[in-house]
Amino acid sequence: MAGWYELSKAKDGQFRFVLKAGNGETILTSELYQARASAENGIASVQTNSPDEARYELKEASNGKFYFNLKAANHQVIGTSQMYASAASRATGIASVRNNGPTTTVKDLTAG
Repeated sequence: MAGWYELSKAKDGQFRFVLKAGNGETILTSELYQARASAENGIASVQTNSPDEARYELKEASNGKFYFNLKAANHQVIGTSQMYASAASRATGIASVRNNGPTTTVKDLTAG
């Protein structure tokens, strides 16, 4: 099964999205956006930029865990991964975002 985006609203009224892999695991999380349209533009940016290996910034946290940022052409961070125990598992996460990022399926969880 292919991945999908979930668009949701935080308690403070801001919007965010996550990219889920086909198994339902969250593989990329956005920042918070003031406006829904900005979050939707973020999804479009992930769809465009996720296949490009050069858009991934490999990072290591102070606790020794590994993660990555997906950046747009203007070098702005579009989304951040979860923390991984190893660089190899981070590479698997990047492959999953590259594979699932272009999906056009968006589940709107903002109603309610």
